[in-house]
This record gives sequence, structure tokens and C-alpha cells, in this order.
Amino acid sequence: MTSPDDPADPPQPDAEPTPYADRVYRSPGGIVGGVLLLGLGGWLGIDAILRGEGRTPWLALAGLLFAVPVVIAFTVRPAVYAGADRLLVRNPFRTITLPWGSVDTLRASYTSEVLAGGATYQLWAVPVSLRQRKRAARQQSRDAASGGVAGPGLGATADRRAQADQTIGDLRELAETNAGREGAQGEPEVRWAFEVIAPTLAGAVLLVIMLLI
Repeated sequence: MTSPDDPADPPQPDAEPTPYADRVYRSPGGIVGGVLLLGLGGWLGIDAILRGEGRTPWLALAGLLFAVPVVIAFTVRPAVYAGADRLLVRNPFRTITLPWGSVDTLRASYTSEVLAGGATYQLWAVPVSLRQRKRAARQQSRDAASGGVAGPGLGATADRRAQADQTIGDLRELAETNAGREGAQGEPEVRWAFEVIAPTLAGAVLLVIMLLI
């Protein structure tokens, strides 16, 4: 067994804290809905391409080229990555990189938003459900009426907030904790998702041309 003074295991009082892996936040409901839409659209579109007559195959091809990137952009693509130094927000047509030092605050009202560098960015991957929020408020009221006793299998300090409010609370805590890090300084960076925009525009142009012919 190695002793505390063994040179093979020297103390490292000045070592940097190990950065945690990125936390990833996505909308399971959005992903499931997107996969279902892609499956249905692909089945109908491919069937029209193979069995259609006249302009139908070309219209179906143009429709797929336009619709598939849009469905992916709004359902499967959105994600939020929270690392030790920065918050990366992947929205339908943009990717926003926000060092924690540039983040002013995060909030969830009717949508989830992050305020940074004088601008407001929506978090598409963290949808706000008013139904969940009302259900959580009713549960909190019941817990308060029963003296704070949680239900079976839950501790007394169980988080009763809606999922979006929990996520925003976690992100706000990360922002406050990591804003002073040396690697968390900088300005927001915004990049357009041309890999989504280009095929969408191409499909839209082709669809318009086919409709006008």
C-alpha cells in the first residue's frame, strides 16, 4: 500500500480542479415528435417519389428537401451544453457560445432565455410547460399544507419545480459558480447553422419552381 509520503503519490496543493464533463440539456418530447414526423414524412415522400406520376415525384422530392432540415432544426437539433467555462446554446438556425463571465442571468417565463452581452437568446432545448408549472405549484401547496412531508420514496427536500425551472436554476447556479474562472471570460459568439439553412433554402427554391411550372 502506498504511504502518504511515498514519492509516487506526491501532494498537489496547487492542482486545478478537475473540470466536469459537459451537462447536456435536450427536450425528449421534441426529439420523439421530430423522429415521428421524419418517419411519417419520409414514408409519404418516398412513396410519392416511387409511385407518383408527372410532377408528383419532383414535388415530393422538393418537399422533402425543404421539410426534413426544418423538422430536424426545430426538434432534434436544439441542445444546451453547460461546461466548466462556457454555455453553448444550439438553437434551430444558430449556435451561441457564451463564456460564463458574459452571462448576466437566465430566466424562464413563457420561454427559457439567457441574457448575455446586452442580448437575449432563447433556449429552444428547454421548453417551458405551463401545465407542468401549475402541477408543480399544486404539489408544493399540498406539501405546505401537510407540513412539508414529501410523498412516498421522496425526501423532504424533493425539488417540486417544473422541469424547465429546475434546469434554469441549475444553469444559473453554474453561471454564478464559474463566472470568475480565468477560462470563462470573453464575449458571446454567434454562428449561423448554414448546414441547416442551405438545404432548407434549396428545397424552398426548388419547391417554388415546381409549383410555378
